[in-house]
Amino acid sequence: MNDGVDSWIANEFSGVCPVRDLLDRIGDKWSVMVVLRLGRGTERFRALLRAVDGISQRMLTVTLRALESDGLVHREVFDTRPPSVAYSLTPLGVSLLVHISALANWAMEHEAEVKEAQAAFSAKTAKAAGEH
Repeated sequence: MNDGVDSWIANEFSGVCPVRDLLDRIGDKWSVMVVLRLGRGTERFRALLRAVDGISQRMLTVTLRALESDGLVHREVFDTRPPSVAYSLTPLGVSLLVHISALANWAMEHEAEVKEAQAAFSAKTAKAAGEH
């Protein structure tokens, strides 16, 4: 591997591991979906809410605040009546998008294989449960 990954693995069980902490924040499904969506360009809150299937208004707010706090998303408030807000990726967010996009592409490419493995595992565990 490389020194960075080796160092992380050596400290992965530490309660103060910065890699684990960051992965916990950016690795949840909503953060991934929001970053992927914002990779298409600036979006207003309501447009994001409609675009990210299944996310609640509260969860989108929490997710955007966390991404903004980590420096991945820029929030711009417009002086309109009523006030409107738009979100976009920061340069740091764009650098993360490259890796999230690669992971998303991998997932789409290997979806059938993963589903086959899941079905085989389910069949194996069901058979084992029936033998006992």
